Amino acid sequence: MHASGAEQVEAAVAHSVAALGAVTDRDWAGVRAGRLEWTCRETAEHVAGDLIGYATQLAGREQDAYAPFDIALLDDADNAGTLRVVSAMGVLLAAAVRTTPRSVRAFHPFPFRHASREGFAAMGIAEVLLHTHDIAEGLGIAYEPPAELCEFVLTRIFPHVRPGPSPRRGGGPGRTAGVDLPGDGRARRGRSHRVRDAARGP
Repeated sequence: MHASGAEQVEAAVAHSVAALGAVTDRDWAGVRAGRLEWTCRETAEHVAGDLIGYATQLAGREQDAYAPFDIALLDDADNAGTLRVVSAMGVLLAAAVRTTPRSVRAFHPFPFRHASREGFAAMGIAEVLLHTHDIAEGLGIAYEPPAELCEFVLTRIFPHVRPGPSPRRGGGPGRTAGVDLPGDGRARRGRSHRVRDAARGP
């Protein structure tokens, strides 16, 4: 039996936190995350914001826009504390996905102006995988997400793409499943940006 969207969100966040938890002694605030303009700390804060943002869209049944809020880490939050926030926001998205009826659609701008619970789960996972890769790259560590998580994202956001073995390893989360995920065309919402495509969902 395939894991549900909620279980996949939980798995993605747990995998990310385990990988980044090994380098909480590094300087996240002074290092850029891969090719992003953000620091590693800012990127982790963004992931937390996306996770709770998607949860809010589903829980609030938002139909016309994103709920008008954002989150910010306290200035004295350390790297371990940052990961605790990411973990908690992941739990909230998983709970929203798990408790939202299959028929519900909530606002997301691209491409249909709405997404299902599985679509929001896939977008949340994509943000976690992409940005964990960004942070890992910035900190100089290897990161290879589980192929089944990449496949979950691809089959729901890009159903026309057939996931398969990657011709090369270590090229980023999208390439794990044989295709690049949309990591560079992110539209900002306040201090957050979103994966551009949303799935209709099952």
